[in-house]
Amino acid sequence: MEPRLIEHRPTWLCPDAASRERLLDMDERLRRPRVGTLGLLGVGVAAAIPYLGWGPLGLLGCAILALVAASRLARRVSVPEYGLAISWSFTQILIAVSVGLTGGPESYVLSWLVVPLVTLPARFGSHGVAAGVAFTALLVAAVGFGVPATHPLPESYATGATLLMLVGVAILSSALMRSDLEHRTEAVVDDLTGMLNRRALEQRLEELEAQAAISGQSIAAIAADIDHFKRVNDEHGHARGDAVLVEVANRLRSRLRAFDLAYRVGGEEFLVLLPGAGVDEAHTLADALREAVVSDSFDGLPVTVSFGVAATGGGPFDGEALLAEADAALYVAKARGRDRVVVA
Repeated sequence: MEPRLIEHRPTWLCPDAASRERLLDMDERLRRPRVGTLGLLGVGVAAAIPYLGWGPLGLLGCAILALVAASRLARRVSVPEYGLAISWSFTQILIAVSVGLTGGPESYVLSWLVVPLVTLPARFGSHGVAAGVAFTALLVAAVGFGVPATHPLPESYATGATLLMLVGVAILSSALMRSDLEHRTEAVVDDLTGMLNRRALEQRLEELEAQAAISGQSIAAIAADIDHFKRVNDEHGHARGDAVLVEVANRLRSRLRAFDLAYRVGGEEFLVLLPGAGVDEAHTLADALREAVVSDSFDGLPVTVSFGVAATGGGPFDGEALLAEADAALYVAKARGRDRVVVA
């Protein structure tokens, strides 16, 4: 990816740095589907050459070049949202000109103005959507009231133009759906181990707090930390350390019930939440997890894990306090020699 400068100064389109990062990320993800969609519409424009000449096709080519240039330029300026918004607007203007050249309010390609609107919510948020819809409405009004209605294209062209628009919308919608799924996964899943991350833990704790207040069920937490993990990295390299993390995560998951949830909450720190479990059940599971780790070496490298266990008494509880108790028990396990389970 090309170098870019991200300024944290809020703007109307991007009120914070996170929204600006998302804008650039989504613009990169949509670059090929967007150019491909415009190319697809270009097929429809090319089909009109016998009736309109080469002018409309040249306009569409300008739109594609503008998109590519704006996307590259956006990564070199401090407020990329303005450049991308101008590029989007320029594309709509060129489509509106094409509409005017192909019949104005009677044009068979009037619906093509909808296609660029599909990408707005994922990139610009509510402000951008409102502005984009208003801008498109002005273009429709300008074409509808400012261009004489004509019929320069045969009626058979209407079906083809509509089908091209539908396929274009489907291409962009599919790309947006895949990107949204990837974003959601990246937001809650640790890339290295495939475990849920701290953000997912916070969300789950809120849910469990609400459920426990109603059901009265107990909740147990198991905090785990790989013993002497820094030594593994220092003596065997970070690649070997990553392999140890992945294998520990796999061994922990192999002993959990289907509804138990395991999280990676730090470098070599893990946490397991056990809905409906008491302290004795959590202690038994923690010892089984410890045995799963030490039962076999990691390609000749001995690895152990220390565990701290805490549980609520049932009913309403403070999630942060529960985790703090499990963490405190974990530190006691470390202090007592590691490779053991301590109950808060």
